[in-house]
Amino acid sequence: MDRDEELLLAVLNSAPVVDGHRDDRLAGASGRELARSWGGTGTAAELDRLRRTRDAIQAVVRGDAAAPAAVADLASVVEGAVRTPRVTADGVVWELRVPRDDRLPVDAVLAWSTVTARLPGRLRPCANDECELFLLDRSRPGTARWCSMATCGNRMKARTHAQRVRD
Repeated sequence: MDRDEELLLAVLNSAPVVDGHRDDRLAGASGRELARSWGGTGTAAELDRLRRTRDAIQAVVRGDAAAPAAVADLASVVEGAVRTPRVTADGVVWELRVPRDDRLPVDAVLAWSTVTARLPGRLRPCANDECELFLLDRSRPGTARWCSMATCGNRMKARTHAQRVRD
């Protein structure tokens, strides 16, 4: 998995359902730690922007009714961001110029754009309606449905089997 894929999934999956309740890991100390691990500042302003970015990307990927507004939210995140080239001995490096607290949210939007362009249709929400996680389907046929076969996949298959037995 490359950095864009890892960052995108880290941001999208930062609000899992734990014991029936959404656990926002972009809040408090866990949010600061996550942001800093990706080169962010961990400030309250950055975490607020990152939560809004996460929620907007999630809405777009799910195809929610709020997706058009979410696209506008994502456009506002990258508005004013500039990438400039810098030539090094290894080639051209593109540097992102944004205010420090905007860097991680902008990186998340750029990662989403890169991943969806490179792997169209492969970023999707878990098929378990009780799960809030997302997956990046790398299977050859492109038919992966669950964030994890060990958790959601087995639960869904067990429910389907139990329903067939009852019917």
